[in-house]
Amino acid sequence: MNKTIFCTGVFFAVLAVILGAFAAHGLDDLITASEKETFKTGVTYQMYHALLLLILGSIKSIPGKEKKVVFYFIVSGIIFFSFSIYFLATNSLTGFDFKTIGIITPIGGLLLIIGWILLGYQACKKFK
Repeated sequence: MNKTIFCTGVFFAVLAVILGAFAAHGLDDLITASEKETFKTGVTYQMYHALLLLILGSIKSIPGKEKKVVFYFIVSGIIFFSFSIYFLATNSLTGFDFKTIGIITPIGGLLLIIGWILLGYQACKKFK
């Protein structure tokens, strides 16, 4: 499981760099400055959580079952939070109104928060 978690972290980090470069260079004339900042927020949170996955995959003291639960919350959170932000920020470029599915953004944020809480709980149990 550690290899899967670590490799998933690498994947999301690489994707964050690519999407960040795309936002900086490819979206300049296509979306507003505000939408571009929104897109960058998604990239930033994706990178933070990709780094978390790299760390999580490297931690040996948290049991595999508990680590897997944290992993699933973080990956789901990245997909729901960051990817919904990407779609919302580029909404004007598509024929589909992504604002209708905007409710998944806070759900993604909640999944990320739960992942952090579970990680913190597992780590604090080890310090007893």
